[in-house]
This record gives sequence, structure tokens and C-alpha cells, in this order.
Amino acid sequence: MRHTIFSNYKTPALMGILNVTPDSFSDSGQFFELDKAVAHLDYLISSGAEIIDLGGESTRPGSLEVDPDEEVRRLKPILKHLNEKYPQMEISLDTRHSQAAQLAQKYGLTYLNDISALNHDPEMITFLQKHTEVKVILMHMKGQPQTMQEDPHYDDLFGEVNDFLAERISFCEANGISRDRIILDPGVGFGKTALHNLQIIAGMDKLAHFGLPFLVGVSRKRFINEIHPSSVTNRLAGTLASALILALQKVEIVRVHDVFEHAQFFTILNALIEAGS
Repeated sequence: MRHTIFSNYKTPALMGILNVTPDSFSDSGQFFELDKAVAHLDYLISSGAEIIDLGGESTRPGSLEVDPDEEVRRLKPILKHLNEKYPQMEISLDTRHSQAAQLAQKYGLTYLNDISALNHDPEMITFLQKHTEVKVILMHMKGQPQTMQEDPHYDDLFGEVNDFLAERISFCEANGISRDRIILDPGVGFGKTALHNLQIIAGMDKLAHFGLPFLVGVSRKRFINEIHPSSVTNRLAGTLASALILALQKVEIVRVHDVFEHAQFFTILNALIEAGS
């Protein structure tokens, strides 16, 4: 019989991260050059990524907004390569700008991953109304990337996250975006302390009442370092521990840098669960 701790377990889909930026927190811009970005994209897909999340603007704590024209310039060649070599791959675009979304739509955009939850660019909702094949990921963030980690405070963490997400869902529905196109993200690391992040990861069941799929990104984030001091590239174990807790709460998608390691982790975990059945 399957162990009771796995009664709610669900293997999450792996969303592989590719930042074509010079200032990403996780990779220090090592994939900013096209040849390196292409090589890493190939590696993510061969490692088991089911979705590729492209970003042309860093939204790490303290980051400044990138001009949309520059963001488009960064994204276009990698989108072109992705569409030509992997036409069936699901593409997610991590952007706040409708110009970037319009570009990605020409190359088969599946998910619009907007950390502002459609608050930043008023043309985003128009884009979604026009392109009904595109799903939207609505993320909770307190503040803006430049200032969000300056002593974030909540009187009621889950109450405030719930209220924000409920309002954004209502906004989408009022503008003709059906619920089957909406994915939610509690925004780990976006305007939250280490304790807030731990509470959210461990308490995803408090958000399950929406009845919508969740994406959660915990990969290499600062809260791991605050609990167990480590460099950005040495946080895999903390990321995997977080991913397991999310999987035990049936989170549908985890957004990760280390796709191969996550694929191996969940493959072996599934084999162990099956062997114990």
C-alpha cells in the first residue's frame, strides 16, 4: 500500500528557466550571449523540461525595469531558435510588457508569466483577449522588484495573498479571460521574508480553495541562504526539499534552474513509491 505521506502526492511538471539577461540573480548573465543561451536551452530540454520559461528582464530584488524594445531584442533570436527546433515545446514568457508578449505569440506562446499579475502594462489584458490560446500566470508580489525586499510586512500573510489573487482572478473574468486559462503563483521571494516563504511553501493547501493550478518558483532563492548559508549555485538541496513539499501538496508546476536534477529526483521518488505499493 502507498505510504500515507504520499496520499496527496503529484509529480509536478518541470518548467526550465532560461534568462537571457546580463543581471540575473541565479546565473550572473552567463546565458546572455546567444550561443550560450541556445546551448543551455538544448540542455534544459534534453534534461526533461516540459515547459521553457524565457525571461529578457531580470526581476531580482533591487532590479530596474528594462526598456521593452531592449527586452524584445534579447528575446527574438532565442524564441526563433526554440520555435524552429522544438515546435511542440510549451513556451512561457516571463514578462511585464505587452510588446514582448506580442513577439512571443508569433513563436507559439503558451503561457504569459506576468509577475505583476497584469498590473504593470494595461495592454496585457487586451493581448490576452485577442489571443485566447494563451494562458496567464498571475503572481502575488508585494511592492515592486526594486524595493520589494525592503522589510516586507504582512498583518495576515495568507489573507493578503488570497485577497490579491482573488481580485486578479475577478479582474480577468470581468475582462473575458476564463478560469481555465488562469494559473496562480504565490510569489515566493517577491516581497516576502524567509519565514513568509517557508510558510507559503508549507501551506499551499491554504490556497487550494481557488480550484486552479499553481506554479511555484523556489529554485536557488535567497530564503535558502538565510536558513543555510550558501552561494546561489549551491542551493540545489534546499530547492529539492522545497519541491518535494510542493509535490506533496499537488502543486502542478515547479519553475527550476536545475532540470536534470529535478527530473532524476522525481523519477527515483516515483520508482520508490511504486516499489512500496
